[in-house]
Amino acid sequence: MNKKNKTVIPKLRLCQFKDKPEWDICKFGRLIVPVEERAGSNKYTLMSVTSGVGLVSQVEKFGREIAGSAYKNYYVIKKNDFAYNKSATKLFPEGYISMLTEYEEAALPNSIFTCFRIVDKECDPRFFDQLFHNNYHGTWLRKYIEVGARSHGSLSVDTKHLWNMPVALPKLEEQQKIADCLSSLDDLIAAEDKKLSALKDHKKGLMQKLFPSEGKTVPEWRFPEFKDCGKWESRSLSMICDMQAGKFVQATQIFEKQKCNMYPCYGGNGLRGYTYSFTHSGEYSLIGRQGALCGNVTHSTGDFHATEHAVVATEKHNVCAKWLYFLLIKMNLNQYATGQAQPGLSVQALEKIGTYVPKLIAEQQKIADCLTSVDELITSQTEKIEALKEHKKA
Repeated sequence: MNKKNKTVIPKLRLCQFKDKPEWDICKFGRLIVPVEERAGSNKYTLMSVTSGVGLVSQVEKFGREIAGSAYKNYYVIKKNDFAYNKSATKLFPEGYISMLTEYEEAALPNSIFTCFRIVDKECDPRFFDQLFHNNYHGTWLRKYIEVGARSHGSLSVDTKHLWNMPVALPKLEEQQKIADCLSSLDDLIAAEDKKLSALKDHKKGLMQKLFPSEGKTVPEWRFPEFKDCGKWESRSLSMICDMQAGKFVQATQIFEKQKCNMYPCYGGNGLRGYTYSFTHSGEYSLIGRQGALCGNVTHSTGDFHATEHAVVATEKHNVCAKWLYFLLIKMNLNQYATGQAQPGLSVQALEKIGTYVPKLIAEQQKIADCLTSVDELITSQTEKIEALKEHKKA
């Protein structure tokens, strides 16, 4: 960085700009104007925000418009304007800034949004959109936001701190090339996300076809070698697996990063950390038994500790462990939860639930192999997307 002239050179630079001027550093507020136009009685598409995704219509997010009498005070923004949502999320604890791209005009709540427009003619809004999507603003703002500082559910952020944020800017042509490069990665990630969604839908469809639907004793689809094997047999879960509630483990025994000589600790939604003891060794299905995770099913292998928030299901003789896992998912166990404020599933209640089982373990294994192969494709596709995201972030 050139402290005298307040310029900087990035570590990586597109080859055609290697001999171009250094990037100037200026205050963000010099490049923008606040947007404070109100909706009044005019009709606009009403927007909300999904952190990490961007602005979406209220109808898409909530199934309806939720403005009510507050609508007249909604801010009106135009295409390529920005909206800063001052609500903290896990990915964006200092709030999320999103650019309007899908609509020419829209309106959004004035209570939790600060809106602005890039007016400097030498600036490409897409360049800033990429910065904000990478939480550039959050890195700057976090030193100005007190822990727990909230007003009406949103962070108490003085807008002047956002306007005072320093920004390193190349010339317009370089901004455009950078935005084009990163946007092409966004398009690739979006395409791979669609493939992932298609794989998940394919698995969901297979689950519906390979297990009997309600009121039926045989599945709609059956592998050719088992078509003459008769109806699936009626069984309760207690007849095909043993169930045991997990054990409490002190929070001080769980470490997120230190894994040396430790065992994974699983709760109702998978890995919760690591502990020095283990309660199970082998291949098991785990069922979430409390709250929002009630009925959630995960699969675990090896030595691990199961917490009190999970029920461990162990297959009995002539039952395939992986088939049992897929069966439990298909059964939608959440529907059997009891309690209003804190829904729960007891071992006794789970054991009484009825289902149907193929007579031959070979048929169970065939179904499990089929669904496992799709799971492997889903895992591979997920890893591919994460690698692309890391590549873009770098």
